[in-house]
Amino acid sequence: MPRRVAAMWPFRPTVRYSRNLTEALRTETIGGVIMLAATVAALVWANTPWASAYTKLQKYELSPSWLGLDHMDLQHWASGGLLAVFFFIAGVELREELTHGELRNPRDAALPVIAAFAGVAMPALLFLAVSSGTGGAARGWAVPTATDIAFALAVLAVTFSQCPAPLRAFLLTLAVVDDLIAITIIAIFYTDKLAFLPLVISVLLVALYGVLQAKGFRSPWVYVPLAVAAWYFMQRSGVHATVAGVALGMLTNPTETPDERPTNAEQADHQLRPFVAGVCVPLFAFLSAGVALSGPALNAVFHDRVALGVIAGLVIGKFVGVFGGAWTAVRFGLATLGEELHWREIAGVALLAGVGFTVSLLIGGLAYPDPEQFERVTTAVLIASLIASVAASMVFRHRVRQRARTDGEVAATG
Repeated sequence: MPRRVAAMWPFRPTVRYSRNLTEALRTETIGGVIMLAATVAALVWANTPWASAYTKLQKYELSPSWLGLDHMDLQHWASGGLLAVFFFIAGVELREELTHGELRNPRDAALPVIAAFAGVAMPALLFLAVSSGTGGAARGWAVPTATDIAFALAVLAVTFSQCPAPLRAFLLTLAVVDDLIAITIIAIFYTDKLAFLPLVISVLLVALYGVLQAKGFRSPWVYVPLAVAAWYFMQRSGVHATVAGVALGMLTNPTETPDERPTNAEQADHQLRPFVAGVCVPLFAFLSAGVALSGPALNAVFHDRVALGVIAGLVIGKFVGVFGGAWTAVRFGLATLGEELHWREIAGVALLAGVGFTVSLLIGGLAYPDPEQFERVTTAVLIASLIASVAASMVFRHRVRQRARTDGEVAATG
């Protein structure tokens, strides 16, 4: 770069700036905001006269024939490649929960786990009821079953910043278990053609990764090639490659070391979370969320029973399933409601569980390869996620005012 141009260049990132940026990207609020910005950008572009350029970008193929990866456009790379890293972090979080967190004690884990399973079953049943009679609709039964971790935690952080730690843990555990169920559903129900040999190779590579983790091996120069190879062979097998991501994440060792260095799980989370929050999820959102929002397009959504089933499943089914599952678990003595938790706060989380953005769009693309149907489903997911976010925000803001009033009364009487 010429000296004069370099002198005019207004932005030179310093080490301190880069460090602050990556630290910011590790927070749920910033990650959620970036994902929201990417979604808005996609929607704006898709509703301009240059919408065809957006579609061409989505469908731009990067399919190295020598790797055997056929028909991989940018949208597929985002859903199969970038989201595999997202699910790796989800797997790390789940392993942390099982080792050190809420899932360590079965009694404490029962509430969010039961709520998560009920929050998967109820939306699926409601979707099937609403979409019944529509040809091919049943294939998308899993679309409204997932909760978006990043978006949900971002909404909670913004609207209820002083929320009790157990409430955040409840939502995190609920969303992580929800993701595990979703990835299991993808592996079982959305694998059409199975290539046995690549699957075996991928499983063996994942197992080798797990053995090295268990033995305390720490070098990323070994783990990264192993993970990429496991992802590649899983992709070749016909099973969605995100399954490899969550499996590798769950095998990443969270055990404390005698020298008190960061664990493998902590190090992986520390290094990859900014990449997931700043690149993986926003790019997936940008390449998936661009749908037409014209009057005729929205009219088609509200006359499509599949799309209506998605909205009903996420907004109503998730709330009924999560809140009803939690209440039933407490009512029959299967779980306990912690002293710091309140049923109104659980209701807010149950509404927030209807934000099904990332994984719902992923399953929607697998269930409905027809572009028009997928566009209606995507629009339905966006509408439902917006409704769920607003409804949950209203509950949390009301709860904030209640807590402030109670604290004020206690201070006055004290």
